[in-house]
Amino acid sequence: MLPGQLTAASFAAYPEEARRLAAAHVELLKKLPLGFLPLLLRELIVYDWKFPAERRELDGQFAYLEAFDGAGLAKAMAPFAQLRLAPSLERLDWVNAPALFAEQLTAHLWTTRQIDRFRAAAVSHVERSTAALREPPLATNRLAVAIIGHGVRENGYRLFRKLCPKGAYFSNVRTDGALAGVLDLVAGRAAEHPIPYAHWHIDGTPSPPRTPKHVTRVAWADLAAPRGALQTRMQKIYEAAVFDPELFRTRMAQLQPSEIGLDAGAPALTRFQLSLLSEGSGTQVFATTFVQWAAREALRRAQPLTLLARFGPRQRENPMNVLLAETQRPPELDPQGSLIDADMGAYYTWLNQQRLAEADRAAFVAWFEEHGEAVAIGPAWKPGDRSDAPITLRQIAAKGTR
Repeated sequence: MLPGQLTAASFAAYPEEARRLAAAHVELLKKLPLGFLPLLLRELIVYDWKFPAERRELDGQFAYLEAFDGAGLAKAMAPFAQLRLAPSLERLDWVNAPALFAEQLTAHLWTTRQIDRFRAAAVSHVERSTAALREPPLATNRLAVAIIGHGVRENGYRLFRKLCPKGAYFSNVRTDGALAGVLDLVAGRAAEHPIPYAHWHIDGTPSPPRTPKHVTRVAWADLAAPRGALQTRMQKIYEAAVFDPELFRTRMAQLQPSEIGLDAGAPALTRFQLSLLSEGSGTQVFATTFVQWAAREALRRAQPLTLLARFGPRQRENPMNVLLAETQRPPELDPQGSLIDADMGAYYTWLNQQRLAEADRAAFVAWFEEHGEAVAIGPAWKPGDRSDAPITLRQIAAKGTR
């Protein structure tokens, strides 16, 4: 099948909202080259499970493409139309399996040495379409809080080496009620701006506290059963007589939430949790990796106003068959190694926050849990400053939201 043969009926298997959007733009879709169209459909087919920010971006992409006249659209799509594609790609069911098409397209572009041309065309297209998207102003400035070092009593590792030059260091943070104070601050922001998926609590500790109202919760402990079911599947594939990594990746991509016992709750959140466990590397077995990846994906996809990411201790490094046997034996935890992982995870979380709109107004706070060390970055603090005066974590975070 070629793009010009598309009709509204071609998308009958799509979820409701995606099917409606495809039917509304079918004339545009028919004009797009095969080297580009399935990549757009890969995003469209999961439209019903996207967060509001993602939907807004995809809607903007369609508006950008629809604004071209015939000649303008042909010119914009020329780099994709000029790609040399194998006939086998045309024979794929790229309408209903666009993700599979994207995988095989990538392999084809690598083997035919066209990947650099494709990458340049994709980057140029994203830059132009993003520039055309008019983002509404934020309801308030963004705030992210990373809490690291759960369960660590003594530490000889110098923390926040990458973060401190960017902001102010605090050496005397009061520990009593610190976590509760930050949760109260998050709850206040969520109550003031009760926007869907605008406030997140991501927790990797064994016993996460209650999440405030209007705050999206993703917790390592809550997903113990789905993780166990997925680990069992992974272990069987790894221990097969012949291990095929490409087939393994395809099987993971085809997983449905119900197959690993994920609740049939809010579709966007359920699919988000599935993607964390099935697409992330190490998110199934390492709590620190889970939190870092969840924070990254939440910032990239939901673009929240508030993010609380609390890192918990991960299990020690072991052979893969041992790592995947969490349901068969209590994992041996490594709090000190986890602290080092989480310190870098906090830095990556700040970097990902900086990629969002109005980053110059954003505030970021990292705290060593149950200890007096913290660092804060944002317009409220001068880079390189240090304070040894007693202060609460809530006071630090609240200053960044003024």
